[in-house]
Amino acid sequence: MADHEGVRLRVLMEPRHGSRYEEILALALATEHAGFDAFFRSDHLLGVDPNDPTYRPTDCWTTLGGLARETSRVRLGALVGAATFRAPGLLATIVASVDEMSGGRVELGLGTGWFAREHAAFGIPFPPTGERFDRLEEQLAIITGLWGTPTGDDEGFSFEGSHYRVDANRTPPRPARKPHPPIIIGGTGPRRTPAIAARYADEFNGALTIGDATGEQLRERFAVFARACEAIGRDPDEARRSAVLPVACGVTPAQAQRRAAVMGSELMRSTAAIGSPAEVTERIAALAAAGADTVYLHIYDIHDLDHIALIGAEVLPHVTSTPERTGAR
Repeated sequence: MADHEGVRLRVLMEPRHGSRYEEILALALATEHAGFDAFFRSDHLLGVDPNDPTYRPTDCWTTLGGLARETSRVRLGALVGAATFRAPGLLATIVASVDEMSGGRVELGLGTGWFAREHAAFGIPFPPTGERFDRLEEQLAIITGLWGTPTGDDEGFSFEGSHYRVDANRTPPRPARKPHPPIIIGGTGPRRTPAIAARYADEFNGALTIGDATGEQLRERFAVFARACEAIGRDPDEARRSAVLPVACGVTPAQAQRRAAVMGSELMRSTAAIGSPAEVTERIAALAAAGADTVYLHIYDIHDLDHIALIGAEVLPHVTSTPERTGAR
């Protein structure tokens, strides 16, 4: 099995039926122990099946705050948070608080939000697409503006937009990481998403591409992002590029297929890396060849900690140089 350098491998939790905090913690600790770069979770209050009565919602940033104190090395974040869920000043404070709690290990993934039924079920307004993009852009301006306001600035930070207003904030939140936690923006849109990412993103996520086994669609999204950077005079190489890969790895074909069945969707399985550690490694290599330097392994069965251990032992060493494995704290 050939080695492939330069890829950060991360775990992205997407529980089929929701989760309790203790289950999230167990998966995060398994991720850390196995040597992965980061543990991320989705920011959802409903599952992929909105009528699933067994789904157990948890708030993304509340649980990340808990993980900040109970893990010691892995980076933590959301892929991606819904800008519709939280006011920008509050979100800037929440993220800065969790960043401090973690010793500077937090990353902010933020998008427009897309799950209309989820918003309706929890009483959260869901504006039309264009307005959601406008709100996302204003949120990023406010969050970065607050984080970047110097200590002791007499005027403070102010912002006047179409959807949000900040009036002379002289006591902005202070993240532990300087100049601020990395910001991840991604999606499949050809125009506004790459343009917003070019202005604000430390990492552009090419998202999950259904049926793109060769990575050609991902390569094109990265190219669009690069052109958006060049259009505003930014060096595209300043930002990382990432991809999402559903994974079902097994030491036998039967074990891999059993893990794939948990995904529940034939469409999702058509995109996933399903097979032996060598086959999963080759799929990650294809994403790297398309330009990804970071890959989020989309994990659906949050109780299958042996799955995490297998990938950590048999895939991770062949993909990238990673931090040493560590014991759970």
